[in-house]
Amino acid sequence: MVHTYSGYENKVSTNINKIVENRNLSHLIGQVVVPVEKVVDVSDKAEKEVEHKLFPGYVLVKMIMTDESWHVVRNTRGVTGFVGPGSKPIPLTDAEVEALGVEVRTYILNFGVGDSVKICSGPLSGYVAVVDYISEDRRKIKVVASMFGREMALELDSADVETVME
Repeated sequence: MVHTYSGYENKVSTNINKIVENRNLSHLIGQVVVPVEKVVDVSDKAEKEVEHKLFPGYVLVKMIMTDESWHVVRNTRGVTGFVGPGSKPIPLTDAEVEALGVEVRTYILNFGVGDSVKICSGPLSGYVAVVDYISEDRRKIKVVASMFGREMALELDSADVETVME
């Protein structure tokens, strides 16, 4: 892991890749990754996918440690150093790297359990319902709508409802 100035993660990644290509060091420095997670923002029927850095200020570099590869990475503009004591980097285990590579998608909703929402699609479009349950992945919700004096439980996609402003 390489520590960078905050906000320079993508620039550092690009710079290292350019240096590797220009100096033909692909046999020493293989992969340079800025770990990100995709967050889906659900608001007003529109889903927008946004990337958030998992570790701001850090870049993962898969490399064979030699004096040359260490020097190239360490002296890249924006790099403040390697993670580890002194100047000797500590390599991540395969299990740690695998755990970092998992793509995580999180949904951000503008409502919670107990809030009133308006159903925007399907046969009950236009009805107002109360959110009863939100799934762990925040993709599906259960709502209770009142129709003809009876309560009806429905399972909907979170994108099929919008917040009711009170």
